[in-house]
Amino acid sequence: MSVVELIAHSHEETEKIAMKLANFLRPGDTLTLEGELGSGKTTFTKGLAKGLGITRNVNSPTFTIVKQYKGRIPLYHMDVYRLEDSDEDIGFSEYFHGDGVSVVEWAKFIEDYLPEERLEINIEYTDDDQTRKLKLKAFGDHYSSILHEMKD
Repeated sequence: MSVVELIAHSHEETEKIAMKLANFLRPGDTLTLEGELGSGKTTFTKGLAKGLGITRNVNSPTFTIVKQYKGRIPLYHMDVYRLEDSDEDIGFSEYFHGDGVSVVEWAKFIEDYLPEERLEINIEYTDDDQTRKLKLKAFGDHYSSILHEMKD
């Protein structure tokens, strides 16, 4: 398992990190996002969307659970927080093994449905209100090679 820690000093830097990551993604990739409310999960996803060539405004799918965006590679943005106490399967495997990139906020609530190989991203607050620590953890060779690229 590979781990990379990155520091973003602003929302713009968080987006730039995600845009860079988007260059290495391919259909069927799954990213999980964890972090406290307001830590930057949706900001990260906005940057990822830009990197995938998506021009639509990206916002949190809290009340719809999944939002789909068309780009160079489709993006499936999920917020599964509302499924915390549910055994509901909304067809996750169709997204995770489909033709797009899946980004799952609050993924710990659907752990049983997640692919074994994935990239986990934890966004943490720091002492500075604008600065975030992003911890990227790879599960699988494909994601380890992505993290190797992200270090450069």
